[in-house]
Amino acid sequence: MMFRIAPTMDSFLIEGGTRLCGEVQISGSKNAVLPIMAATLLTAETCVIRHVPDLSDVRFMCRILTSLGAQVEFDGSTLTVCAAKITGTGDYDLIRKMRGSICILGPLLARLRTASVSLPGGCVIGTRPIDLHLKGLRSLGTEIHVEGGYVKAHAPELNGAHVFLGGRAGPTVLGTANILMAAALADGITVLESAACEPEIIDLADFLNAMGARIQGAGSPTITITGVRELHGVEHEVIPDRIEAGTFAVAAAASGGQVTLRGARPDHLGAVLDKLQEAGARIDRRGGALTVSAGSFLRPVDITTMPYSGFPTDMQAQLMALMCLAPGTSIITERIFESRFMHASELMRLGADIGIEGPSAIVKGGKPLSGAEVMASDLRASAALVIAGIAASGKTQVHRVYHLDRGYERMEVKLEKLGARIQRVPGE
Repeated sequence: MMFRIAPTMDSFLIEGGTRLCGEVQISGSKNAVLPIMAATLLTAETCVIRHVPDLSDVRFMCRILTSLGAQVEFDGSTLTVCAAKITGTGDYDLIRKMRGSICILGPLLARLRTASVSLPGGCVIGTRPIDLHLKGLRSLGTEIHVEGGYVKAHAPELNGAHVFLGGRAGPTVLGTANILMAAALADGITVLESAACEPEIIDLADFLNAMGARIQGAGSPTITITGVRELHGVEHEVIPDRIEAGTFAVAAAASGGQVTLRGARPDHLGAVLDKLQEAGARIDRRGGALTVSAGSFLRPVDITTMPYSGFPTDMQAQLMALMCLAPGTSIITERIFESRFMHASELMRLGADIGIEGPSAIVKGGKPLSGAEVMASDLRASAALVIAGIAASGKTQVHRVYHLDRGYERMEVKLEKLGARIQRVPGE
């Protein structure tokens, strides 16, 4: 089956000055579904995954699974994978283009005891080494060599072990996922210390447990995995995307509007909602809906990005766009990725006043923004520029929205339904 990847040079043309009002359905989580897709390699039986977002990253992962020999069908928001016969060597050109592809390493080792996977790529937001992934897999008994752009791994036996996954910027989310999947089919008990606590890790553990794995403690810094001999097929529904929900929440506040986020999980958005309220937005939780409304005026706030349940690095750029509109000074400190302020210079093209001092951005907000041509540097930077373009006067054109297509499902369509004047301009 062929999986089409969206055109790469499209842009968004935005006529600013509109209030976003209405309801938006939050899609399934990109950061949850990619490791879950990789986990289907752990069984020869069929797995059905529901609430899958139609994103370029998801389609890349479909192509990667297909290149490994799996049969993959993507119909609407339902993904069916049967990895009955697979190989341990992934497609070099596919895997190197996407950071999330590294999570196939753990399941390939667990299933085949051998794997050859190219070093991954992704957004240019700073160094993101995979040393903690390799450290954890070596602890389970894997021999690993990195040569010619490949990670070549061989494990005649996988044995349970104590693995410490703390790093300079905190726990590794994909590293936790990789070791979790490898340990599911290892002999004995594996204890992950300083494991990532993100909701996406809990969702992966729920998927694996439904397959027959024995995992306890997901969502806490200590996860215990008792290895089993084999796993079976399963049906699973992916959690909603907390970053998409947070992005639309910020967009509502920035535009002076009111947006109801259908399907969002407020319990996954604690730090983001807290900062929005501090900035003057109103938050209303009723049943399964979450409504975000702009307050009478915006206030500056300070944030520091941290591992979950702290303020997520994936929401830093969007909040910076909002702070450009808030009279006063905000300080935004980035503690996860050292090069994640590339959107600041593009926001300045729209009239923002931002200074960078080491790991912090000083935002002097309240000055009116006006439209301009801007260039997206990464996935979340794209979202920040779209938010700023909606709030600015005049026309803004955001180039290279292929970054945005990696993590937001038909964003321009959802925004248009909320009242934004936005259109996709096909690239040449």
